[in-house]
Amino acid sequence: MTGVALGLGCSALSASPRCQQYQQPPAAAAQRWPGLSGPPRPVPAFGTGTLQLAARRPVLRRPPPPDAADSLGTTGEGSGRTGSGGSGGSSSTESGGLALLLRSAYDWLCSIKPPKTLWRTVAALVLGGEALVRILQGKIHWKNTMEQLNMVGPRSLGVCLLTAAFVGMVFTIQFIREFAKLGLTRSVGGVLALALARELTPVVTSIIVAGRVGSAFAAELGTMQVSEQTDSLRVLGSDPVDYLITPRVLACMIAGPILNLLCFCMGMAASVLLADSVYDVSCNVILDSAMRAISAWDVVTSMIKCWVFGTIIATVSCSWGYTTTGGAKGVGESTTSAVVISLVLIFVFDFALSFLFFQGQGDALKQCVA
Repeated sequence: MTGVALGLGCSALSASPRCQQYQQPPAAAAQRWPGLSGPPRPVPAFGTGTLQLAARRPVLRRPPPPDAADSLGTTGEGSGRTGSGGSGGSSSTESGGLALLLRSAYDWLCSIKPPKTLWRTVAALVLGGEALVRILQGKIHWKNTMEQLNMVGPRSLGVCLLTAAFVGMVFTIQFIREFAKLGLTRSVGGVLALALARELTPVVTSIIVAGRVGSAFAAELGTMQVSEQTDSLRVLGSDPVDYLITPRVLACMIAGPILNLLCFCMGMAASVLLADSVYDVSCNVILDSAMRAISAWDVVTSMIKCWVFGTIIATVSCSWGYTTTGGAKGVGESTTSAVVISLVLIFVFDFALSFLFFQGQGDALKQCVA
């Protein structure tokens, strides 16, 4: 009974005039609703009737923007209302252009990458200055300083003494060979003492220290930098300059002059031994000539040179290691570059200090000949 009633209701609904207007053919529907297009989509039929509706969603189009002329016309008509805002618009435009110019200049400056050697040089100056200030203020980590002093001094003493001995013997061979022909054998000791004290011993000792100690400093600090150990020191509340750099700089400043003095004595001893045993020149002649030629000022200038060279080696090596980037490859490059830069600066400052200390004509050898 329920199905029969439902079928009679659907038949009556499909026969109603309201429903018949939706059952028009597609052409009639298109004429009635011109905005709808496309094939009709069938709708499920209820009972015996069929309800078909061309139910396609109309296309919504964005209205076109107003023409420039219309906008200008609107602006012109509203000039009476916005006349006071014209100057404000021009000023805002100028400020926007200035901001754009400053932004472009900032981007250009950020895109510039200075050479790595330049900012490392600046870092060396800054770190060296900070280390010297810490030393003058007495902020010294004594335990680390003694450890570094042991590495710079006693551990480097053997190779420095060996090098100084052979340098002294080489120059002894050359001087005796030439001076013997001129009958100036008594001047050999004086010339050897002056050459060793003023130039050879400070430079040779500093080269040994740069190759052995400077490379170790750069490698140690470079490894600590790439493995973020220096950042760990900052987290723990320790300043890397106080804990790492200042002890190394102070150790080189103390050990450099002492090594220089010991190497000078070793070079003279080797020269005396070679002259007495090979060339039959008495050791008393060599030592007496050396005592007549050399003065206390020569020894002092020699130690000043080695003090300056030690400071340069420690500062350059520590700063190059402290600014290391790029992992293991960066550590190797920093170590090599630190040694090379240290050697170049040693020769440059040796010339500057020699030009400063030994100007004019000297009379040191007159005492040897007389």
